[in-house]
Amino acid sequence: GVYTGYSLLATALALPDDAKILAMDINRENYELGLPIIQKAGVAHKIDFKEGPALPVLDQLIEDGKSHGSFDFIFVDADKDNYLNYHKRLIELVKVGGLIGYDNTLWNGTVAAPDDAPMRKYIKYYRDFVLELNKTLAVDPRIEICMLPVGDGITLCRRIK
Repeated sequence: GVYTGYSLLATALALPDDAKILAMDINRENYELGLPIIQKAGVAHKIDFKEGPALPVLDQLIEDGKSHGSFDFIFVDADKDNYLNYHKRLIELVKVGGLIGYDNTLWNGTVAAPDDAPMRKYIKYYRDFVLELNKTLAVDPRIEICMLPVGDGITLCRRIK
């Protein structure tokens, strides 16, 4: 998701002028919230925004075959219950040597908490999905990982196979 566009703007500013970003969000209003700043920064031409669920877009990219191994960097901050579904697709789209970043992989610190620790209902619900993602990434032989303890945790995955 792009939410307010902050990460999208930072990425667009860091990339060369001819770079392209595929940004997705289920709500166009989230993208449009940050669009004036993106336009003012002069980087709107780098962004191709797609509204709607990401999985069908990713499936289409895989199906057409042209995008296989073509992405240098992918950043995921979306519905945690689909992170594993994203990973299954994104690993095909990122090139060998490319990076996939998953946001919120510490999930409010709950990934290190005992199962019976008190947690808000939605935190507890999504915790299991984040834990499963973390376990899957740790044993995926196609990637090397580094979990960064910044914010709510970001796991970087470098595709090696």
